[in-house]
Amino acid sequence: MSSKEFEAEYRDAMSETLNELQTAMLLLAHAQYKITQIGNSVQSLSQRVEEFLSEQTTDSSLN
Repeated sequence: MSSKEFEAEYRDAMSETLNELQTAMLLLAHAQYKITQIGNSVQSLSQRVEEFLSEQTTDSSLN
């Protein structure tokens, strides 16, 4: 293998590796965004459950 062939293979391998790294970083960013969305949904749902239970307790004490 000549040095030019080696250099070409090295560049191709490095380019592919960097593309894979970029893809992984984009997937990670998307996963972090989705985790944040899910966390916000769980927090909102928990707040609604607390409000509902509070209303039920208030309604029960009035009856």
